[in-house]
Amino acid sequence: MRLRAPEVHDELVLTATPSAPRTARHWVMQIAAAAGIGGAANQVAELLTGEVVANTVVHGPHDSDVVVRVTVTAGVLHVEVTDHGGGTPHLRRTEPTAPNGRGLAIVDALSSAWGTTHEPGRTVVWFEVDDS
Repeated sequence: MRLRAPEVHDELVLTATPSAPRTARHWVMQIAAAAGIGGAANQVAELLTGEVVANTVVHGPHDSDVVVRVTVTAGVLHVEVTDHGGGTPHLRRTEPTAPNGRGLAIVDALSSAWGTTHEPGRTVVWFEVDDS
């Protein structure tokens, strides 16, 4: 039985630049590890964070803020990525030879839950990874 750290809430604000996904991935991985989430769950969280933040860089306003929030409660890692774009993310089923369009399909396949919230001038994509 692994001991878990108490509930964790943290936030990182990045600029929507090409380096943002890498920075966010590493930050989430460190937060998860410090909260006792390791192994495959940590790696999945790292991958999904990179996918969602990359979507904000490609589809959101350039050089605007991207907010990554992490909550860890009872072995469940919840990650929210917020941008100030007006788009509504959609899960697409792409052809195997398509050069892109798989980000949310990967999130759908590997997370224990995920969703989006869209309000004028604000889009949130969230996912959860369960370490149990």
